Amino acid sequence: MPSTNNMTTTTTTTTTQQIPLTCSGHTRPVVQLSFSNFISGNRYMLISACKDGKPILREGPTGDWLGTFLGHKGAVWSAMLNADTSRAVTASADYTAKIWNACTGEETVSLAHDSIVKSADFANAQGTQVITGGRDKTVRLFDLTKPDSPTLLTKHEAALRTVKYTDHKNLVVSGGEDSQIKLLDMRSSTEVKHLDAGSPISNISLTHDGKLLCCAAGNKVMAWDMEAFKVALDLEMDFPVSVIAVNPQRSRMVIGGKNDLLIRSYEFGQEGKILETHKGHHGPVHDACFSPDGEIYATGSEDGTVRLWQTNPGTAYGLWQLRKI
Repeated sequence: MPSTNNMTTTTTTTTTQQIPLTCSGHTRPVVQLSFSNFISGNRYMLISACKDGKPILREGPTGDWLGTFLGHKGAVWSAMLNADTSRAVTASADYTAKIWNACTGEETVSLAHDSIVKSADFANAQGTQVITGGRDKTVRLFDLTKPDSPTLLTKHEAALRTVKYTDHKNLVVSGGEDSQIKLLDMRSSTEVKHLDAGSPISNISLTHDGKLLCCAAGNKVMAWDMEAFKVALDLEMDFPVSVIAVNPQRSRMVIGGKNDLLIRSYEFGQEGKILETHKGHHGPVHDACFSPDGEIYATGSEDGTVRLWQTNPGTAYGLWQLRKI
């Protein structure tokens, strides 16, 4: 990897003050968020995972509540939608990952584990395969036609924090407290690439096209181009980072800190020019993600709320109000 750049979190003066949309409904910290792809009618959804054990599905652009998935008996650590948003998968401290009908909220399959499940994702567009990872350090692949017979894909040296699937090159991505990121070929179950983040991993995310892998670990934010597995970003921050999310256009990145309330927006790239700093939450930001068009991003916090922000404040989009200063 190239040498890292030292960065500060100095804010810049902006000409507008953004008023985010605040989405209530959770009663404990919101720990993971995910926007869907576009579906019919040019719509998209947002799903949130929370320690209250009740994942929520919302309209993406507005944050309007659509439904709550009821059935877990412990904190829910991740929630994801399949390609057409017909199904949701959730991972929980109750030792299960659950599959839901996203239209009715009905639980359809419960995948039993021997320990806390920290992350789950669909491993194909149809939503018939699921990958999971958690405290037992193991990445598993479930075929939902035979949910009691998972396939062991790989094992880490410490607890897993995140598992992701990208149909770009058909890869499973896993990362955890051992500071390692593994990229596995789904077709052959072989390891394609092994990346060292240098510190226990707080967060892993993919852009909507699945071609850019991002990671927050320690005080560093990193990204790799999945086409050639080349380093696209390697920056040292002056604060412990909790999350990095990059917009589909690869022009902007949003970074959260573990120990403060700030949401920082930077130009994407090695220079990392800071664009905006927002203080909207009343607790540290645990996760962030961009909408499929990159026009908005969502943040989830210790304060139990989801907030929606415009990527380009001042443009007409959704329900935003802006106050000139």
